[in-house]
Amino acid sequence: MNLSFIHSDAKIGKDVIIDPFVTVEKNVEIGDGTRLYSHAVILEGARIGKNCQIFPGAVIAAVPQDLKFVGEETTAVIGDNTIVRECATVNRGTASKGITVVGNNCLLMAYSHIAHDCILGDNIIIGNTTQVAGEVVIDDYAIVSAGTLVHQFTRIGAHVMIQGGSRISKDIPPFVTAGREPISFCGINTVGLRRRKFTNEEISGIQDVYRYLYLSNLNVSNALEKIEEELPTGKYREQVVAFVRKSERGILRGYID
Repeated sequence: MNLSFIHSDAKIGKDVIIDPFVTVEKNVEIGDGTRLYSHAVILEGARIGKNCQIFPGAVIAAVPQDLKFVGEETTAVIGDNTIVRECATVNRGTASKGITVVGNNCLLMAYSHIAHDCILGDNIIIGNTTQVAGEVVIDDYAIVSAGTLVHQFTRIGAHVMIQGGSRISKDIPPFVTAGREPISFCGINTVGLRRRKFTNEEISGIQDVYRYLYLSNLNVSNALEKIEEELPTGKYREQVVAFVRKSERGILRGYID
């Protein structure tokens, strides 16, 4: 006897493994090949992809910790091949976006929290006990190390590496490493970029962009103008420039001794 509670309206795919003492509520969809470990809790509004692993104590699609939430129908989406470790939590959306998304091939380590209306891309790692507040956007391949606190409405760019224990209240532009206290620009995430097959020429071009932004003694607006005037155009240059121009909270500071 399994002793799990599986609501009759839940949609369970093929070859799903459900261990004892799992809860699956109504209005839930679980993709083929996913495993729910003992004491995982999958609440109303969860959409879990294929070949995921949801470990003991994890809670997917709990109602938002937002006093403006009044019971509207919203969802929490977990992409394919994503791992949610012990006691991690992913809240569903509010009326703001209506959805919280964790993409494909992500790893949410133990005791991490993804709040309402967050949008996480693919291939992201969220470290143990990291707490991500509401309406944060994290782009593909970012790594947010253990014990980090991410302020609401901030954005973390693609291929970023965040030092453990950081407190993030500004946007982190793509391709960088960030750390220290207060959190600051620490250079380019060269190791991560090489692992993802960026060429030396591409990495060098990204470094040139950040020399203007952080090492030229120019303000951000003037640095962007110089970048567009003096550096060759390319998709990674444009990715950084577009990110910075769209930042509403402003980007993180440069390192000061």
